[in-house]
Amino acid sequence: MDWKTFLAPYSQVVEELKVKLRGMRAQFEHETNHSPIEFVTGRVKPISSIKEKMHRKSIPLDKIETDLQDIAGVRVVCQFVDDIYDILNRLKSRNDFKVIEERDYIKNKKESGYRSYHLIIEYPVETIHGERKIIAEIQIRTMAMNFWATNEHSLNYKYEGQIPEKVQARLKRAAEAAFSMDEEMSKIKDEIQEAQRIYHSNKQNH
Repeated sequence: MDWKTFLAPYSQVVEELKVKLRGMRAQFEHETNHSPIEFVTGRVKPISSIKEKMHRKSIPLDKIETDLQDIAGVRVVCQFVDDIYDILNRLKSRNDFKVIEERDYIKNKKESGYRSYHLIIEYPVETIHGERKIIAEIQIRTMAMNFWATNEHSLNYKYEGQIPEKVQARLKRAAEAAFSMDEEMSKIKDEIQEAQRIYHSNKQNH
């Protein structure tokens, strides 16, 4: 398996999606002084992680393009829960890729407490051999969800997926605390956005 050649189009997808999503963010900033997108990150799954997941999920080599859907991953981090669904609807109405699956882990959180919205998309990439449809994942979440998920990911790595029960219980409590913060912030969303607009216009005038 020539991993470098195999992963090249996935890198292209990540780079193109990052440019497009950051372009959306800039357009929002320019036109409305508020962007539902706080920041965008992306990565191609490391080869060691791909192999580990193939082993864990018993995915054969000839099935990784269809069965391993997060080799190319882009993350959109928003300020408010409402923003997630706003971005989601905008992404679903685009013509430059096709949404093939949705997983709402916000309304249906994972057992661990994880919350995020996952879109599985089919993205056309132009290669020297013609067009290839690449499967990629877009995760949309709030800053609080992202903070929680980043820490949970680190703990999973440390404990090789077997996080001690005591730590798991604390993580669950932290997930609920993060979500109640999101809910409280949503209630004062208008005031926050108004304050941000005032701050931005004052900054531009000085």
